Amino acid sequence: MRVDMGDLGELTKAGCLVGKVGSQPVCVVWHDGRAYAVDDRCPHLGFPLHRGSVHEGLLTCHWHHARFDLASGSTLDPFADDVRAYPVSIEGGRVIVVAEPDTGQAAHLQHRLSEGLEQGLTLVTAKAVLGLLAGGECPAEIVRNGIRFGTTYRNHGWGAGLTVLVAMANLLPHLSPDDRALALVHGLAFVSRDTRGRPPRFPLDPLGTADVDPVRLARWYRRFVETRSPDAAERTLATAVAAELPPADVERLMLSAVTDHVFIDEGHTLDFTNKAFEALAHLGWGSALEVLPTLVAQTASARRHEEEGAWRHPHDLPVLIETATARLPDLLATGAGRHLAEAGVAELAWTLLGEEPEPILAAISTAIADGATPEQLGRALAYAAGLRITRFHVQNDHGDWDIVHHGFTYANALQQSLTRSGSAEALRGVYHGAMKVYLDRFLNVPAARLPQVNAEAGPGDLGELDQCWDNQGQIDRAGRLVYQWVRAGGDTGAAEAALGHALLAEDAEFHWFQTVEAAMRQAAAWPAGSEEAALLLAGAARFLAAHTPTRRELPQVVRIAQRLRRGEALYEEDGGTLA
Repeated sequence: MRVDMGDLGELTKAGCLVGKVGSQPVCVVWHDGRAYAVDDRCPHLGFPLHRGSVHEGLLTCHWHHARFDLASGSTLDPFADDVRAYPVSIEGGRVIVVAEPDTGQAAHLQHRLSEGLEQGLTLVTAKAVLGLLAGGECPAEIVRNGIRFGTTYRNHGWGAGLTVLVAMANLLPHLSPDDRALALVHGLAFVSRDTRGRPPRFPLDPLGTADVDPVRLARWYRRFVETRSPDAAERTLATAVAAELPPADVERLMLSAVTDHVFIDEGHTLDFTNKAFEALAHLGWGSALEVLPTLVAQTASARRHEEEGAWRHPHDLPVLIETATARLPDLLATGAGRHLAEAGVAELAWTLLGEEPEPILAAISTAIADGATPEQLGRALAYAAGLRITRFHVQNDHGDWDIVHHGFTYANALQQSLTRSGSAEALRGVYHGAMKVYLDRFLNVPAARLPQVNAEAGPGDLGELDQCWDNQGQIDRAGRLVYQWVRAGGDTGAAEAALGHALLAEDAEFHWFQTVEAAMRQAAAWPAGSEEAALLLAGAARFLAAHTPTRRELPQVVRIAQRLRRGEALYEEDGGTLA
């Protein structure tokens, strides 16, 4: 495309001409005896560059003082972006701008995404994500970029940032289309914060042998985690992955080491392990060697709760657990060929909310002998742990929300893992999680009243939830609104989208992402419209209402990026112009 921008004499006299190439505003600047053409909108926040100034080949935007090389359009200030430059020719006294097709945009945006992550520039990250999605890029490729960055630039390996990113990738199908870019930006921003100021990670190579005994590798891995030898454990795990052991075998190996100890690190270790395998569901098993060894350092260094008083007095819970789990081989043999009815799953969950540890552990053992599958056991545990949130009384200390949260997100991770690769060692986690639910019983004393459905009122209006997020103290109301919607026939997907929107509209913290994702995943494991699904989603609504509102800065950054893509003039306010 060739565009006549005006008379050369006018350009030399005024110093600048403004026009359009297609729909894009372009300015032509006369400087040092030649013409230069660039997009007229500053790539940072859209201020007209023709209102800037030129000195020694640099064009400076006067809004935030971003500087650009006139010849190439490249910025000297990474918080902005490169502005597109165009070839200019003078033909018969006319100024001609030549616009060629803008190729390589996807590669440029991926590069800008990496720069946004490196420098903690959320606006740069948001603009890159929006541009990539608009250009047809698959969200999995954006997630891949974030995971690669997070696994490379955090020496301690997998952490909260990557967990949030994978949680948001999991929830994309549950969200409104308008919220999906925002979800990815939340996750990527968390990865950026989690890596900032940390040295990079240098992975260890697998052992140089083709003679791999999977059983021996599993014993090695558990021993090295037990003795807190992360380097030895990492090389062992890398060897298992490089030897192309089946994914289920690798997961069982890792879960065995996690469940050798009781509820380690408040459940984060199991949750991180599950999230890493969920990441591979998005990226493909070919990324396993890049992803899984990043878990080892945290696993080996994690807190072991059997060493703490709450698990030892007045009941010695680790001893009770060890006694119960010693029977697992016999229980599994008894349950082989049997099948636990679905009604028994919810019944087991309510039993797990009991007041004494021995009957709770016995109920799990009975369910296994009755043929409960690993998935059913994990789902019962997750439902019980979710009910701790749904029944959390607002008279408790605010910080105690995190206590019940840990039990729930641990149980969700365990249920997801057991669904993929159940094993006798991993089933020990059900007993561990049940004792965590038992320890949290005092946070349901008194228990918050469970919501009741009004069959005559209909689903209600999910729009009323906005008041719950905007005004503190609307905890029980939020739970009632979501419960009524689900139980009275409203679309569960709409309730999930509303909860997702509420989460993403805030400057959400790590535990919020975990709780909302776990609630949606667990609700989906029960029939649509069921009591169980309704109570789990009501618990998530209560958790969100207890923590909102926030300053909502990150969502505002994404809105700015969206307005820039639409070409809105952010510098204009109420029809006027900011000086």
